[in-house]
Amino acid sequence: MPKMKTKSGAKKRFKLTSSGKIKRKKAFKNHILTKKETKQKRRLSKFTTVHKSDEKSVKNQLCI
Repeated sequence: MPKMKTKSGAKKRFKLTSSGKIKRKKAFKNHILTKKETKQKRRLSKFTTVHKSDEKSVKNQLCI
């Protein structure tokens, strides 16, 4: 059986933490930033973890 390939879109978007959780960037920080408050833009630029219900699917895409 051949090796499993990771989804290239997923490997660009997600990183693993040392404890095994999956880090992701927040959405809504790409364009139309003039109408968003500075506070909101600052909050959106931080990393967060993937929700528990989505973890299995992301790990599947990353072949973990």
